[in-house]
Amino acid sequence: MKKRSLLIAAASCFIVFAPAAYGRSAYDGSWELVFVTQRGACDSSYSFTVDVTNGIVTHPNLVKFRGYVAKSGAVRASVTVQDKYATGAGKLSATSGQGTWRGHSGTGRCSGYWTARRN
Repeated sequence: MKKRSLLIAAASCFIVFAPAAYGRSAYDGSWELVFVTQRGACDSSYSFTVDVTNGIVTHPNLVKFRGYVAKSGAVRASVTVQDKYATGAGKLSATSGQGTWRGHSGTGRCSGYWTARRN
């Protein structure tokens, strides 16, 4: 459960960055994210869907989630779920994206990469 929460936190972190976008963003819509752990004891991979609206990334089950997609497609995000924290950065194009993430759960550390595909 701890591993899954950290991965969800990490995943959610990865689609947000830079100056807040005002008005409709070229990246608005539904995106499928896949997070892959390369180091640490987190689940090997996890996927879920997020929504981007006006450049702001949201997920219905994450309360402490923060991030934005810049007009350039640069993305940075962070999420906190209890004692778990994750952050990530990367870049989106019109239909896909990729980046890296890192996080911790208590004293355990994990990191890896993420990919995104527009639904």
